[in-house]
Amino acid sequence: MQQLIYDVAVSIDGYISGPGGDISQFAQEGAVVEDYSARLETYATAIMGRATYEFGYRFGMQPGQNPYAHMETIILSKSLDLPDGTDVAVQRSSDAEAIDAIRTRSSGPIYLCGGGALAGSLLAMGKIDVLRLKRAPIILGGGVALFGDTREPFSLEHTETRDYGGGYLFQEYRVLHA
Repeated sequence: MQQLIYDVAVSIDGYISGPGGDISQFAQEGAVVEDYSARLETYATAIMGRATYEFGYRFGMQPGQNPYAHMETIILSKSLDLPDGTDVAVQRSSDAEAIDAIRTRSSGPIYLCGGGALAGSLLAMGKIDVLRLKRAPIILGGGVALFGDTREPFSLEHTETRDYGGGYLFQEYRVLHA
């Protein structure tokens, strides 16, 4: 079964986007972005929720378009309808069995692209194996929380830190499942 990795930018106060989905304060260039782009090449499958997928429309992505052409991309949504012949799959269930089926069928590591509510649900189910956090030196004060409304405690094992300077850090953790 392939690892499911939540690889995401996060503010100091724990948000992956600000109010209204604002991501403008996160790094858009430099080593932190270059390393992230290189990591994207190592993933075989991307999964995300509907709101995260539709967020791409703001940047010119069309409904049904795959934001990660080299990956199989699966949108976990009960309500998203896409045109026929799309480059992505929509899966209506995000329960433990459905996630395990994705993990079994994927040819390599799985990139959890977001959003926070989906990440919180998957963490609570014990399905996230690794957290890769791109810590930004910003306080957003609100928006989409890293794990949505999930408030359960989880233990982590720190595996790596990279300091990019200027307060930007990459931190990797293995999720310790009880």
